[in-house]
Amino acid sequence: MTKYIFVTGGVTSSLGKGIISASLAKLLQERGFTVTIQKLDPYINVDPGTLNPYEHGECYVTEDGAETDLDLGHYERFLNIPTSQANNVTTGRIYQTVIEKERRGDFLGKTVQVIPHITDEIKQRIQLISKENKYEIIITEIGGTVGDIESLPYLEAIRQLRWDLGEHNSLVIHLTLIPYLSAAKELKTKPTQHSVKELQKAGIQPDILVCRTEHTISDDIRKKLALFCNVSKKDVMEAIDAPTIYDVPVLMQKEKLDKRVLKKLSLRLGKDPKLVQWKQFLQKLKCPKKTVTIGLVGKYNELQDAYKSIYESFIHSGAVNECKVKVIPLHSGDISKKNIAKKLKGLSGILVAPGFGERGIKGKLIAIQYVREKNIPFFGICLGMQCAVVEYAKNVLKIKNAASAEVHPKTPHPVIDLMQKQKKIINLGGTMRLGAFKCHILPQTKSQNIYKKNAISERHRHRYEFNNKYLNTFSASHLKPVGINPESELVEIVEHTQHPWFIGVQFHPELKSTVENPHPLFVSFVKACLDYQARKK
Repeated sequence: MTKYIFVTGGVTSSLGKGIISASLAKLLQERGFTVTIQKLDPYINVDPGTLNPYEHGECYVTEDGAETDLDLGHYERFLNIPTSQANNVTTGRIYQTVIEKERRGDFLGKTVQVIPHITDEIKQRIQLISKENKYEIIITEIGGTVGDIESLPYLEAIRQLRWDLGEHNSLVIHLTLIPYLSAAKELKTKPTQHSVKELQKAGIQPDILVCRTEHTISDDIRKKLALFCNVSKKDVMEAIDAPTIYDVPVLMQKEKLDKRVLKKLSLRLGKDPKLVQWKQFLQKLKCPKKTVTIGLVGKYNELQDAYKSIYESFIHSGAVNECKVKVIPLHSGDISKKNIAKKLKGLSGILVAPGFGERGIKGKLIAIQYVREKNIPFFGICLGMQCAVVEYAKNVLKIKNAASAEVHPKTPHPVIDLMQKQKKIINLGGTMRLGAFKCHILPQTKSQNIYKKNAISERHRHRYEFNNKYLNTFSASHLKPVGINPESELVEIVEHTQHPWFIGVQFHPELKSTVENPHPLFVSFVKACLDYQARKK
């Protein structure tokens, strides 16, 4: 029978429920269990696909084309296994499904209510993933904090489900904050006590407390928390601030979180988690031999979570190259021809990030022209690749008024155009080219040498594409289309044959980079930036 672990949060948001969930899952995976994680998000959006990155950070896309919460990226990066549509559930999707059932008459004329209809749907979604894949352990992270109105149906569903599952088949981990008052020079437990009381009001008693803190929790504080929160002292875990999120599995192992979880679920301990590859990665991450500085040109730079997977991919690829990748955010709206040399001074490469809309496009084009002409390594992702195509068409191929139809809908030369299948679409949510698609890479190209194979599969999220009316023109130039989708013949990769490292991709390689399998394009790009840095000296 599948065992269930529910992770709730209290006191404040952004404590790191996703990281704790992923760290515990990693430890259980190392012990030999099949485990996955799902996220229940309390917002009414059906998915984060239409949310502004400033609102919710990046939108993470799964293999099967689901637009999901960025926490699923952490799950994949830690566990090295893909997630799916079933791993992310929102209130919007729950209500949408229940209303559709009501419209069909599935409830036989009954009054549709939060209890039992909404809670039943939540319970069904929680268990759906186990029916499809038969995992031994499923960790379910509940978004938001205990006490939020939005979270109440989820807490009630968990209360009911725990009763349905019976003893030793589920447990609740409550992540909370132990704030430090510098004036009093002491840690305070009262916020955690109130948070646990809120959870108890919902009929749920936490089995384990994980306490986020800036300072070490004393034995006395553990005793106090155990007494007032009705848990064993052994089940009060310290989650002290760490230099990197990748330290957390090691810290949770020291706290014996995995052992306490397995004991409460009446499961075997399995083999002791050695975390050999993980610790090798941490060693390289913390003891780099070199440093390289790379510019990230985008328009959502104020919020680092907007490009979360890109930042994490640089961490993975930096460790492989035994270097620290220092990423400098460059707002594309601030870049002009007058200041471009100053903006890129000291950088050994630039990555032009994904995005939508007209804002910031001009700055991206200026940056791309500069690095192309100066032989500085360039990596363009999605919109970044499209901008590289537009820049080359305008400045090298001299195609007058060449542009992307997204930016200039009436351009006579839309070298980037709306995909044919997108032209009749009205709704924005869930309608882009989403998920994994195949790509065939031409032999004897830089991209083929990087991947070490001709057939690849990568994840997409876009509406606009390279316009194949200009395929022959570009194929005859130095900026060549070298990666093609075999079914649709869409261009997936372009590379400059006369440049040390100049590659643009329509897909999102950052979504497939993990600790154990850093993405080859990022690894190669960082290596190219190191080579450029060495040549400059």
